[in-house]
Amino acid sequence: MKITVISVGKIKEKFFSEAIKEYTKRLSKFCTLTEEIIQDERADDNYSDKEIEQVKYLEGQKILKKVKDSSFVITLCIDGKQLSSVELADKINQLAINGNSDITFIIGGSNGLSDEAIKRADFKLSFSKMTFPHQLFKVILLEQIYRAFKIIANESYHK
Repeated sequence: MKITVISVGKIKEKFFSEAIKEYTKRLSKFCTLTEEIIQDERADDNYSDKEIEQVKYLEGQKILKKVKDSSFVITLCIDGKQLSSVELADKINQLAINGNSDITFIIGGSNGLSDEAIKRADFKLSFSKMTFPHQLFKVILLEQIYRAFKIIANESYHK
């Protein structure tokens, strides 16, 4: 299985980078993981709603250029469906059974995802109604993907 994680913005903190490396290494047993990092657009705190929409649009266009037509796309959205770890494992496993061996997860920038990126989604996933920094969220996402593969493989993993 091929998993691609597209995220907006660079990881700046070393501890997040180390955690991402660790989960990337762990995931190599189960899948081919590719990370695509999109340069975030400048957005000052005093930007108007229209300017923020333009920022999201520009980031969204960069994201969509990285998405393969054949990939099953899962966007991380606050208004998406919340799943347990077991349900996420079931979702990934069912996709594989149905021949969807290429899954792309998309993490938006600090202003969220553009409407165009959200419309491209085959499934909208929410981890919580809370907002997380995208750097931390990437670690959380990779951990949950790893946990899902451990569940699918019937391997033990702490609950």
